[in-house]
Amino acid sequence: MQLLEGKKALILGLANERSIAWGITQAFKKHGAAIGLTYVNEAIEKRLVPLAQEVGADFVTRMDVTKDEDYQNLREKVISEWGKFDILVHSLAFADKEDLKGRFVDTSREGFKMACDISAFSLVGLSRVLQDLMNPDGSIMAMTYHGSQKVVGSYNVMGVAKAALEASMRYLAEDLGPQKIRVNAISAGPIKTLAASGVSGFRGILQTVEERAPLRANISIEDVGGTATYLASSLSGGVTGQILYVDSGLSIIGV
Repeated sequence: MQLLEGKKALILGLANERSIAWGITQAFKKHGAAIGLTYVNEAIEKRLVPLAQEVGADFVTRMDVTKDEDYQNLREKVISEWGKFDILVHSLAFADKEDLKGRFVDTSREGFKMACDISAFSLVGLSRVLQDLMNPDGSIMAMTYHGSQKVVGSYNVMGVAKAALEASMRYLAEDLGPQKIRVNAISAGPIKTLAASGVSGFRGILQTVEERAPLRANISIEDVGGTATYLASSLSGGVTGQILYVDSGLSIIGV
């Protein structure tokens, strides 16, 4: 059974075959969705094009969420390629590497602004410019992490940015609900991705999951892809404004 047959999914944040967004892209394609992908620069474009070809993506286009003009350009691209679409996946975040080590109190003003702009405001900006292009029963989803709720060593300003992302998701769910657009977030456990490589002590975090999580195992991008497919499909028709944890249960464990 193809849960997303006839649906069109725009996915931001696919960098390589280890990306969470790749697990989501593969799952969506498997379930019948048409795919549109974006890249931020030429280096990512070179990695992205072969993956786009592998899943038969309808288009690949540039999108730098720090540039206002790129939001309008993305809107025009969606209109020209699809007219309307159904699913928006926000799987992108960024912070200065220097702000992901040492103490959070030493975060610079510019580092704070950049992390929140790229990692959180981008969801608001994308929702604003694309909302009227989404079909009823549309689904917007963002990727987050438990470091937004609890202190995780070296996650620092990214934890604050993810907290802003989660709050934004809830307010967007309220705003877009009357248009029958659902907005949710997936809080994925640690995965060896390009983004995670910038977090100091990441290997130790993976080991902690294997030792303490109820399932005693780290998750995969395929695990996230399955949950994303649920959120993108009519099976989650009554679900909005929620954070779904895909973390082998680690978030339920206390000290």
